[in-house]
Amino acid sequence: MEHQEGIITFTPQQVSEDEREYASNSYLMSLFALFAGLPLPIFNLLATIIFVVGKKRSTKFVRWHGMQALISQIFIFFFNTVGFWWTISVILHKTEITNYYIAYIFLIVIINIIEIVSTIYTSIQTRKGIHVRWFLFSDITDNIIKP
Repeated sequence: MEHQEGIITFTPQQVSEDEREYASNSYLMSLFALFAGLPLPIFNLLATIIFVVGKKRSTKFVRWHGMQALISQIFIFFFNTVGFWWTISVILHKTEITNYYIAYIFLIVIINIIEIVSTIYTSIQTRKGIHVRWFLFSDITDNIIKP
């Protein structure tokens, strides 16, 4: 593990096969829960929390990637929750679908597509032992997982 000015990095030679698999699974866990628990946004967040808590005594590589996955799920959870309850409100109260609602749902779809593609890419790269850092989330993860 290398440390440069607050940034935690790993090289593939430093990471064992088991660590790669566990770190990769931290990303896949949220995807499985997302598809199993649609449309409720809490399931993918809970699955990631359970994985992170279960691996809290693991190596730094696994903990780092688990935490990055968790932070991204927390971020997307708030967007999805608002969209979920707004949709429920529209259905139950039979209110008119506004341009704001359509724009917000469109935004959520775009954010979720980006998150799914990023999660799949990161899972594949992490399985190879390549340390992938997500914009904004990696800096927060570095501050939580101290060197």
